[in-house]
Amino acid sequence: MFLFNTTQPLTVVLLLAATILLIFLGKEIKKPIIPALALMFFLGVLVGHTIQLAMPSYEDFYVTIRYCIAFELVMVFITFFSYLWVDDIASKLLNKKNLDTSLDWFWKQV
Repeated sequence: MFLFNTTQPLTVVLLLAATILLIFLGKEIKKPIIPALALMFFLGVLVGHTIQLAMPSYEDFYVTIRYCIAFELVMVFITFFSYLWVDDIASKLLNKKNLDTSLDWFWKQV
């Protein structure tokens, strides 16, 4: 089976660059769906690596898969907050009410 190794330096740099570009693209066109695509990608890869961690055929790669899962959890955290940020920007532009405004103190500092 295939192991998508997100711990290799080139892969980390490319994933970070693509994620940052998607976040800024979403910010510029004020569409929160674009950072949400990055979030869904990292959640999908995270679920795939979690399944691989449970399979006995990948026991040689347990350490690598654990590092991949740790990287993907960090990326899920980053993309989730970027989604919330772009959604807040879009809702202010369209004069929509957010369901949860508990992070207003954070958005004012960004």
